[in-house]
Amino acid sequence: MQEYDYIIVGAGSAGCVLANRITADPGLKVLVLEAGGRDLHPYVHMPLTWRTIWQGPLYNWMYKTEPEPYLDGRTVALPRGKVLGGSSTINGLLYIRGNPRDYDTWRQLGNYGWSYDQVLPYFKRSENNWRGENQVHGGDGPLQVTPVDVTQYSYEPMMQAAVNAGIPLTHDFAADPEGFNRLDVTVGNGRRSSTARAYLYPAMTRKNLFVMINALSHRVIVEKGRAVGVEYAHRGNIFRAWARREVILSGGSYNSPQLLMLSGIGDPDDITRHGIKPAHELKGVGKNLSEHPIVGMQFETNTTDTFVQQLRFDRLVVQGIRYAITRAGPFGNQVITANAFVRTRPELETPNMQLFFAPVSFTTKVWMPGIRPPEKVGIGGSVCLLRPESRGSVTLRSANPTDPPKVTLNFMKEQVDREATRDGLRMLRKVYNTKPLSEMIAREIMPGPDVNTDDELDAYIRKMAEVCHHPVGTCSMGVNGQSVVDPELRVHGLEGLRVVDASVMPLVPSGNTNAPTIMIAEKAADMILGKPPLPAAEP
Repeated sequence: MQEYDYIIVGAGSAGCVLANRITADPGLKVLVLEAGGRDLHPYVHMPLTWRTIWQGPLYNWMYKTEPEPYLDGRTVALPRGKVLGGSSTINGLLYIRGNPRDYDTWRQLGNYGWSYDQVLPYFKRSENNWRGENQVHGGDGPLQVTPVDVTQYSYEPMMQAAVNAGIPLTHDFAADPEGFNRLDVTVGNGRRSSTARAYLYPAMTRKNLFVMINALSHRVIVEKGRAVGVEYAHRGNIFRAWARREVILSGGSYNSPQLLMLSGIGDPDDITRHGIKPAHELKGVGKNLSEHPIVGMQFETNTTDTFVQQLRFDRLVVQGIRYAITRAGPFGNQVITANAFVRTRPELETPNMQLFFAPVSFTTKVWMPGIRPPEKVGIGGSVCLLRPESRGSVTLRSANPTDPPKVTLNFMKEQVDREATRDGLRMLRKVYNTKPLSEMIAREIMPGPDVNTDDELDAYIRKMAEVCHHPVGTCSMGVNGQSVVDPELRVHGLEGLRVVDASVMPLVPSGNTNAPTIMIAEKAADMILGKPPLPAAEP
């Protein structure tokens, strides 16, 4: 008999936060079930190598969408962390909260307690920002946040070109979330600050916290309208653990709805076709999937003074040794120069597009004189649609918990999404064609200068759109019939069951989702422990 006060399913961006905050009370016994393993590979901790760890199944679930109907039937890769820390261990490390209006909109949808002035204190509580404590930043939280070192990242010409193209500057995306600036990243002392490192590992010395890795949850056990435990597999055997107080799902926007449906919780039509007996009807489970589409551009430079020169094999070896000794140099840095939040139409109240500026293309390979010459692709950029109207879904592939869920994003289904992404590409092209950045560029490689018309750009978008790593909404909080959890993140109609992760966001924030997910878990911890919420910030 394994009995705990709380069982947390998933040690990801949210689950690690909950494990830390709940076990701060020594009288509470907590079990964390994580289907992935430990973050032992050195590439996990090097900020420069974040895309490298996506390449195999060691730390990535390797999910893919179903053939996307509005992307020429392509399947799209869905990187998800299979490791302690979840996707905070494999993501791009960007620390961005979105726009204050995002959270005010959540509140206007009926989610009391989730307006910007009410969530800001939880953003601050989580954060150890390089600026120190101020009106919008925290100075002593667990999550380390530092600025990108833009040395050799072509920052000055990019910044001046953005200004000359009409994009304002901002000094801090948290304080003023519109305009151009370098990025903040979840890095401390040259190492990734995942929620595993920031929250979970410091708490694992506590005798009331039990963390089980390589433990795949099969179903939530529901008896008489209450979640009482979890059935899970570990080392080839099936076990059951029982929760005296609550079961908390923190598996993310794909796996939390999957586990609910495997447990008979969801739309009966989706569940019964797989031979699963419905336990509780909630038609919104797996619906309302929202994700940021991202589309890249590439440019050839007419100068050798770019980051490509740092990718020479012998130089990387030297820098690798430097990083191992000092945690300094390119390996301790994110390879995105800057970011801009812009409006593609002047009548919009807040930015609807995120522009990324990078000193190198993400497809650029390591080179060596006499063996492989440096690639001509010198710099790249991307556009990310912040408020897509297209919605997708997550459904079961089968009743087998080891089968990945079926995911359809429906990217670019809505015409307004196609129009905004098209306009975003034109805005990014304008910046790269503006001095002084234009003086560095020999030609546009992708999509190419001949791709101009709406139809041509739409075809390019269908060919190139990928995910921005920001799925939300599949266990949406709210008060209507399509919501899954209430504003306290309790599953509608059941006792003892909550969902705490990005899946509860009713709308995707206008920016990266890792910081908002951590904020949600910080706030949820107070709810779970019965503590009053932190005092709201000044509006």
